[in-house]
Amino acid sequence: MIIDNSFARELAAHLLNINAVILRPNAPFTWTSGWNSPIYCDNRLTLRHPEIRKQIAQHFTAFVKEKFADTDVITGTATAGIPHAAWVAQSLDKPMAYVRAKAKSYGMGNQIEGGVNKGESTVIIEDLISTGGSAISVVEALHFVGAEVDAVCSIFTYGFDKATSRFNEADVPLYTLTDYKTLVDVAVEKGFIDNEDLELLSSWRDHPAVWPNSPSDD
Repeated sequence: MIIDNSFARELAAHLLNINAVILRPNAPFTWTSGWNSPIYCDNRLTLRHPEIRKQIAQHFTAFVKEKFADTDVITGTATAGIPHAAWVAQSLDKPMAYVRAKAKSYGMGNQIEGGVNKGESTVIIEDLISTGGSAISVVEALHFVGAEVDAVCSIFTYGFDKATSRFNEADVPLYTLTDYKTLVDVAVEKGFIDNEDLELLSSWRDHPAVWPNSPSDD
């Protein structure tokens, strides 16, 4: 669910302007999964732009304050969600934690740093949702220690059906600042792509695992 439709368009334009998102429907990228993709997204580039990262933090903060004011901890996903979670936690004057992709093999062997205690609630801050696997693994790590996940909030999502199914199965709501459909609409409006590219971009969104000639996603 989009948090603020007006800001979704504004943020999409920002991401395009700073090349945090690049659209190449006729010269696709290859993801590590092997999927061919007409889009490349690197929201870490927002860190180089104070005004954009401030707007992101402000909209996350306002949303959490409105919908989840009683949440105990703000949790970032490693690594790209960490700075945004820190800014939100600071603004809300709440504890902050982050979750590694896997537990450390040294020291205390922590996977959750900063700490979320059993019985505490948390909102997860993520930078990007593709198939949802990474975010759901964070949810599972928090559930394992007895924490309650109120929601996942992401800067951007592709809106894949697979991700939707995963969040539904986990019974955790996903909220996002902007998404693929909004971004494509803004990209056409701003001249980043042509109207004739829309069919390619739409077909990828509907069937990413086999677009075109990608290996099937088993």
